[in-house]
Amino acid sequence: MRRALFGLALTTLVLAFAATATGGPNEPAAIPGCAKSSLNLIEDGKLTLGTDNPAFPPWWGGSPKKPWKTSYPYSGKGYESAVAYTIAKRLGFAHGDVQWTAMPYTKAYAPGKKPFDFYLAQISYSPVRAKAVSFSSAYYFVNQAIVALKGKPIAKVKSVAGLKPYKFGAPLGSTSYSYIVRYIKPSEKPAVYDTLNDGVTALKNGQIDGLVVDFPSTGYITGVQVPNSVVVGRLPTQGTKERFGLVFEKGNPLVSCVNKALAAMRRDGTLKRLERQWLAGSAPLLK
Repeated sequence: MRRALFGLALTTLVLAFAATATGGPNEPAAIPGCAKSSLNLIEDGKLTLGTDNPAFPPWWGGSPKKPWKTSYPYSGKGYESAVAYTIAKRLGFAHGDVQWTAMPYTKAYAPGKKPFDFYLAQISYSPVRAKAVSFSSAYYFVNQAIVALKGKPIAKVKSVAGLKPYKFGAPLGSTSYSYIVRYIKPSEKPAVYDTLNDGVTALKNGQIDGLVVDFPSTGYITGVQVPNSVVVGRLPTQGTKERFGLVFEKGNPLVSCVNKALAAMRRDGTLKRLERQWLAGSAPLLK
């Protein structure tokens, strides 16, 4: 009897070890009620995600491979890529089950059918956008910030009121542009650009005094794209706190399971840990 029990115990131990080594039964189970087979996906067994191209640090990382420029979403590096793969894992997807498609961010929240299960590229929730697409709960709360060339008068500004004489730029349809016209209310009409890259070029060439972007993006701009630039400061929250959400085709029930994954990541500190890992840095808050 002892030999039989010992053999059974040994077999159980071997099976348990094999399951762990191969990523089997001992891996965390998918979120209850969100089995892969029940999810509303573009392709069964695959999670198709979208983002902009180029996708910039610190939101994305990894050496680019065609057709991707600047970063490589498949790398899992950068805050948004890391968040996306963590959600995928919690829904039961292996790294290789995730595939990426490129789309300009303004098209991602336009009405119509989507070529992705969800999309992320620092898209802020707004009631207007939510009429055309569904948003997840927040995966990041954001402040806007201002980047200017070093040595320029704007670089010494300490308050929102002190920004009024200057010319600003921001991407088309962005919350950065909305902040300029609603809260800064500068004396000069702000410039609008099709892409953030175009805005960066305008700043570099002195066509604008300040570029308004989400704060974490300022690190790559000042460190790599425009080395002779500086973060003037973060802009204070006005009205409802701005949040980034994952974008889904309107009415896609997948958002419910993704929200459960995000809630768990918030509870266990995963989102905070990823923020510390990828979005470190600070700048003064303008008054």
